[in-house]
Amino acid sequence: MLNTGICPLLNIKYPIIQGGMAWVATGELAAAVSEAGGLGIVAAGNAPPEIVRQEIRNVRKKTDRPFGVNVYYLSPFVEEIIQIVLEEKVPVVTTGAGNPGKHIPALKENDTKVIPVVSSPVLAKRLERAGADAFIAEGMECGGHVGDITTMVLVPQVVDAVKVPVIAAGGIYDGRGLVAALALGAQGVQIGTRFICAAECTAHENYKQAIIKAKDRDTVLTGYEGHFVRVIKNKLTKEFERLIKEQASPEKLEKLGTGRLKAAVVDGDVEMGSVMSGQIAAAINKIQPAAEIINEIMHDAETIIRKVSKGTCQGTVL
Repeated sequence: MLNTGICPLLNIKYPIIQGGMAWVATGELAAAVSEAGGLGIVAAGNAPPEIVRQEIRNVRKKTDRPFGVNVYYLSPFVEEIIQIVLEEKVPVVTTGAGNPGKHIPALKENDTKVIPVVSSPVLAKRLERAGADAFIAEGMECGGHVGDITTMVLVPQVVDAVKVPVIAAGGIYDGRGLVAALALGAQGVQIGTRFICAAECTAHENYKQAIIKAKDRDTVLTGYEGHFVRVIKNKLTKEFERLIKEQASPEKLEKLGTGRLKAAVVDGDVEMGSVMSGQIAAAINKIQPAAEIINEIMHDAETIIRKVSKGTCQGTVL
């Protein structure tokens, strides 16, 4: 069985972490991923604190395995969310869109592992000094809010910059991606888009079908410098393009985007909703149980590694 340093650190069976996707990463999905041997994540997003507490407890009703909460540092409820994480003794916290440094001491004292998402080696070095336990190096191929460095380039730079484990994210969906991430020096992978198409994911069926139908060039970046979001092309992205050509203000662009993710995920509006998705959507063609997704990834990764060790790997190995 493929077991890396991230597995004992997080007390998980497989080196696979589910992405902390707002509105998508609910207790149902997190529990299914954790029960299958990965690390399920509940996304706090901008949700009110008691909703997050409820999702945490939903996970515990379905599994006794480790899980995590993704804390979104642009949320107005950050302090309350951190307090709930401490009170609920959540085993792992992943963080995004901000610096969790001031909260790391309290979380570590609570025996909570802290894993920030980073898009540069400079930020990783700074947060390692603050006490981060590991990092998710997320390339611009991912869905949602993105940086400007690709996964292939970013991961080895972060690996070389820090001494703690690194988890690769962005453009990864199968065993080949896991093996590639290991070759780059990562000790595991974070997968988001494929888990949207997990049977246990509560996202609207329209959202899932938009991913399944996506072609190789169907994702685009919307927003403005420093605030780009990767989504599937639709009427909303065309409106963003129009406003950008007109040199609309960041405030106007932000107003256009407000509430659009919920519209897609919850209401199923895939025309004027924000259908956040990674570039890898084109490779995803079916809805499967989370356990089946994880088992497939691990089987394929282990097959590749065996063939490489025997010297029989010649490109197409699955």
